[in-house]
Amino acid sequence: MESKKSVGIWIRVSTEDQAQGESPQHHEQRARWYCEAKGWTVATVYHLEAVSGKSVMEHPEAKRMQKDIKEGFITGLVFSKLARLARSTKELLAFSEYFQEHNADLISLQESIDTSTPAGRLFYTIIAAMAQWEREEIASRVAASVPVRAKMGKTLGGTAQYGYRWEGEKNAKRLVIHEEEAAVRRLMFEIFLQCKRKKTTAKELNKRGLLTRNGSKWTDNSVDRLLRDPMAKGMRRANYTKSTGNKKHWELKPQDEWVFVDCPAIVSEDIWDKCNNYLNAQAQNRKPLGRKTIFLLAGFVTCHCGRKMYIYHNHPVYSCRQCKNRVPMDVVDNAFHQMLEEYLLTDGDVAKYLAQSERLMAEKQALLANSLAESKKLKRQMEDLEDMRLKREITSDRFLVRYKPIEEQVAGLDTTIAELEAAIASINVQRMSSDLVMQEAKKLHEQWPTLQFEQRRTIVETITESIVVEKDEVTVCFSHLPAPHLSENAGTRRRDYRGS
Repeated sequence: MESKKSVGIWIRVSTEDQAQGESPQHHEQRARWYCEAKGWTVATVYHLEAVSGKSVMEHPEAKRMQKDIKEGFITGLVFSKLARLARSTKELLAFSEYFQEHNADLISLQESIDTSTPAGRLFYTIIAAMAQWEREEIASRVAASVPVRAKMGKTLGGTAQYGYRWEGEKNAKRLVIHEEEAAVRRLMFEIFLQCKRKKTTAKELNKRGLLTRNGSKWTDNSVDRLLRDPMAKGMRRANYTKSTGNKKHWELKPQDEWVFVDCPAIVSEDIWDKCNNYLNAQAQNRKPLGRKTIFLLAGFVTCHCGRKMYIYHNHPVYSCRQCKNRVPMDVVDNAFHQMLEEYLLTDGDVAKYLAQSERLMAEKQALLANSLAESKKLKRQMEDLEDMRLKREITSDRFLVRYKPIEEQVAGLDTTIAELEAAIASINVQRMSSDLVMQEAKKLHEQWPTLQFEQRRTIVETITESIVVEKDEVTVCFSHLPAPHLSENAGTRRRDYRGS
């Protein structure tokens, strides 16, 4: 049996919020009701009452929360609204990226964001787009100054390439030859001219105990990079790469943006040209790698024995190596599409669920409005009694007799209000998720022939829970969220493929 999802509750209520009646206890109770409605276990509560939004990330409770996420103690965080999690966009991006990195969910009750649902997962997409935009804005400002500095021959940051070093003060640095490294780099060219093999060159350098600057062994890739770089023949190349967002990967800019600056040469232009002519000829003769095959339903297809089924050796057949179960890829694809059509066009479960959700939402909202109004009225009565007591217009005994029942009634209403708010948030999250699933599934069915592979794959990932291949049938479980009173298999379809 699958274990319950373990989550934490995040409580950060400002002094101003508390003055307006939003107590930490109220926020916690509402979050607990939401977790109970979802069947989740509340593992811990993080209290950051009256904490400034600017210091959230460095707060001890925030550090504890991140540690719990990293160690898997919790897999989700429930909070009242995004502004309570973080006040700045930068901080929100940081939290979101951290949660996505550790496969954990963010649940905001007010914004109806629950990243454990298909609709909520769009939140990560939006946040990632915002983060990318922010990175590109910063990069564009930095990039604007790079060509100017490059043409002036100034350093653009970072360490000098192997065989060189920067010399001088910070704002007046110049590139000079590092004699010991330059000798190794010259030897690299000499060895390659003799053997004409990058791996052999690397092995020979390593055999002689001549390692890289950081003490690593040479590889064919590191040899290729240094042989090809024109800096060795006295042409320092700058402003020729840009970041891809991944620290370990970069890509070349258009050549018309490159900047070349004279620098001290390690080898002659003739030697550099000979080596690079060999490298270019070898690259042209090498058979290019074929495009990696990507299959639409890969990763979702599972054998009835519980093992994943894969397509091996480019044969379009899903196979299970455990029990030798096999089914052609096009059979699974066609069955998926047909079951999707049946599910959308002949099944009223989702539509019925949405209609019932609307009615239930209206009922809960009406009850909430009444409860809030009644609570507000009773709190005014409490304030009047308190004022009377301060003015000694009522005795202590009479005050307690009249005040205590009202106080208990208000406490009961506060619990009811928290429960209703949590129920409304839960219904809203489910309704949004079901709406999204229906829209995306209809796109898959209606526009299937015209959608690009990447679009179809994204939609499949959004609406599909699993695809199980039995001996004579395919079972697809779609990921809409049926109401509790509907069948557990409302989103499941089966089709006999052996006899079709």
